[in-house]
Amino acid sequence: MQKWTRGIGVRQVRLVCGLILFTYLLSHFLNHALGNISVEAMQAGVYYHTAFWQFLPVAVVFYTAALLHMSLGVWALYQRREFRWKAMEPLQLALGLSVPLLIMSHIVGVRLGVTLFDKQKLYPQELYSFWVARPDKGLEMTAVLLIAWTHGCIGLHFWLRMKAFYKRGAPFLLAAAVLIPSLALLGFYQGGRSIVAESAVPGWKDENLSAEKMGTPAQQEMLDAITDYSLLAYLGLIGLAVLARGARGLLERRGGMITLSYGNGKTIRVPKGLSVLEASLRHNVPHASVCGGRARCSTCRIRVIGGHGDLPAPSQREAFVLARVGTSDPSIRLGCQLRPTTDLSFFQLFTPSTISATAHATHPTRIGQERHLVSLFVDMRGSTQLAEHRLPFDTVFIVNRFLAAVSQAVIQCGGQPNQFVGDGMLALFGLAADAETASRQALRAAATIAANIEELNQFLAHDLNEPIRFGIGIHGGEVIVGDIGYRDHMVFTALGDAVNVAARLQDMTKSLACEAIVSEQVRAAASVPADALPQQQVAIRGRAEPMTVHIVAEAKTLAALIDRADAIAA
Repeated sequence: MQKWTRGIGVRQVRLVCGLILFTYLLSHFLNHALGNISVEAMQAGVYYHTAFWQFLPVAVVFYTAALLHMSLGVWALYQRREFRWKAMEPLQLALGLSVPLLIMSHIVGVRLGVTLFDKQKLYPQELYSFWVARPDKGLEMTAVLLIAWTHGCIGLHFWLRMKAFYKRGAPFLLAAAVLIPSLALLGFYQGGRSIVAESAVPGWKDENLSAEKMGTPAQQEMLDAITDYSLLAYLGLIGLAVLARGARGLLERRGGMITLSYGNGKTIRVPKGLSVLEASLRHNVPHASVCGGRARCSTCRIRVIGGHGDLPAPSQREAFVLARVGTSDPSIRLGCQLRPTTDLSFFQLFTPSTISATAHATHPTRIGQERHLVSLFVDMRGSTQLAEHRLPFDTVFIVNRFLAAVSQAVIQCGGQPNQFVGDGMLALFGLAADAETASRQALRAAATIAANIEELNQFLAHDLNEPIRFGIGIHGGEVIVGDIGYRDHMVFTALGDAVNVAARLQDMTKSLACEAIVSEQVRAAASVPADALPQQQVAIRGRAEPMTVHIVAEAKTLAALIDRADAIAA
């Protein structure tokens, strides 16, 4: 519990508050969408909407979240020194700060109107105000709905883009992000049309626009005064934040300058109070930062050169992130969190040219994500002897045909060829599938590889003294996937014990005289019966305990096992 709470900071509080407000906005939009049916449907929907959100515990949470989120937005305006990570970030902040300005009169008129004067303004009264009495207010309400929705969607994007599922789910989320407000605005329009028509009916105004429902002029005058004072207070807060930014900049310049020295010889002078990442951005020094300085990743990490006793202690959030990446070295800090007060020398742990502070992760899985994958290692047997009796170009031709046959099988079964090492290959399954599907794909790929190699042997029979043989090792587990390499020589691959074990199993096929070895974990995940394949305990180099594996004498027999498992699952 203590470890979990260490990861809670201002950004996490703002995220939770934002999710609560977005949930309210979503329910409001869905209620508006009922206008496509009728105003009566909107009335029925708003009954349940208000019953939930005005339930005392829910109301306390909602209004607390609203006040906190607004206050933290003003705080972000003051705290953020640089907005150069991406244009979307200042846009999100500007949209968020504008929402209270546009929505204040609506909140005061509806919410405080009920609380202070027991006014019963519901959809007929509000739609009449927006479509008949004050059409300009209707346009204003339309704008605030779109602004609030866009602000929330940007926040969700920044939160979810680091998640493993986001790449697959993004098209569906985008569709929902467009469809929901479209239906809501269409319902708002249809409801308005209905009210315009109904308001022309004699007696409708007397029934729906009475003082009991709309309030008296004196009551409206008081609500307008409350709205004006609330707007002035809010604008005053924003003004104070802007003035505080200017005062802070002046004090920082007067408080002295410090020197930051990068490991590549670059040196800059900055005021005290800037984080290392902010200083890099201010002086256009490339500095890795996938999350944009939010302390949600560790790509901005630096290693301090020399003494680090004078550095400020890590914040709770920084300590949490550093603990997550398994470092206890006090010389390693997060560049986005460390605000040195004295001269500092350091070098960056991540190459800024490959993950820059201005280039957010458009491909979340390529920046270092923990994923469950199934690894398949395949190796061509006897390639050394093959090369001894052939011209180099002939050998390369045969090896390439082998790798082509293997790659086609992997792709056909839903995997991704990843690394080619000599006459061997690593394939990954599960980049776009769950563990069960990935395990079945890998086993089916092994069978397809066997079939493809059999065809290749027939094709090359006139040129081969003996058929091409191969060995396959398959194992699944948690790995780290990301781009590995240097500058222009980056490759996407997987690192971890599961990959190493798959390579060891492939190597064991030589001593066990079989075509494939499958780990028990993959067998169970694929729902292949335990007695369908011979089982054996083997020692894996680097592991203390023996491992249960299944021996596959002929890889092509796996196809029937997977077909049977698929039929049972269906």
